[in-house]
Amino acid sequence: MSDQLPFHVSPKVAHPPKALVPAEPVLALQLDANGRYHKLSAGGSVPTERCWLHLDYSAESAKEWLRHSPLLPDVVRESLLGESNRPKLVKVNGGLLLTLRGINHNEGQRPDQMVAIRFFITDKLIVSTRHRRVYAVEQVVRNLRQGLGPRSTADWLVDVCENLAEQAGDFIDEVMDKIVRLEDEILEQKINSRRELVEIRRQLIVLRRYLAPQRDVFSRLANEKITWLEKDDLRHLQDIADRMGRWLEDLDASIARTSLLADEINALMTEAMNRRAYIMSLFAMVFLPLSFFTGLLGVNLGGIPGNTSPWGFVGFCLLLLAIAGGILLWLKLRRWV
Repeated sequence: MSDQLPFHVSPKVAHPPKALVPAEPVLALQLDANGRYHKLSAGGSVPTERCWLHLDYSAESAKEWLRHSPLLPDVVRESLLGESNRPKLVKVNGGLLLTLRGINHNEGQRPDQMVAIRFFITDKLIVSTRHRRVYAVEQVVRNLRQGLGPRSTADWLVDVCENLAEQAGDFIDEVMDKIVRLEDEILEQKINSRRELVEIRRQLIVLRRYLAPQRDVFSRLANEKITWLEKDDLRHLQDIADRMGRWLEDLDASIARTSLLADEINALMTEAMNRRAYIMSLFAMVFLPLSFFTGLLGVNLGGIPGNTSPWGFVGFCLLLLAIAGGILLWLKLRRWV
């Protein structure tokens, strides 16, 4: 029996799938550490540092990429697909998963219909998703084009939070200016439609609903122990949280002011209605006796005084004028008019 060499079958090595840029991204950039960027080609390899992929989660290609990309931990996929709406912060594998809300500046839409941006960020990668345009993100892109953009993913995080906060603050200032204008008009006894006041109050309540938890997110960010966030970044995030807190105080004060404005408008409308009713009652006091006499002398019966005199009608009119003058004089003396 001849010796035979043992036959070995080499096991197949499972290589991890290659990370590729999605097919139809809104943005696919690599930050160049100098405030600018390099565009990435769809379908190309994802760089290992400072990569930013911005997607519209409603697009089918983006959904497919988010569900299967090896760049993303499984726990963040559903959140990036638009499943979460309230502001939140979750630490995942040394990175951060955030959902933030911003003022809606899209044409034809109300500012208080706040837009959401969801993103997973690490020290080397940013994957952000949205459906409607987020102007805070577009401001970051404009800064990158001018060479003034973020130099790292940490800078990107701070810039987005700063832009979201500043836009919210600007909108709150605009609403407060409207409240001041309404207060001035009420002081001038101008009663406008309550529709504008109701709209302002609704906007304030919606802003309060989303900005309060977002302030908590910024505050948590400033206190989280993230290795790739430097002290300056944490200090800047804390400053953003403090400013957001002051704007929330302004929101609460503005909501209280709108309640007072509504009460004042109701009081002015009630006063105007009472004034009209009072004037009508004064007319009734004057004309009721006159109506009594005209009704009494207008009956079709004999014996009515002056019915045969050519001066009877003139005398009767003078009598009515005298009665009306007497009633008005009595009202004047009683200070009712």
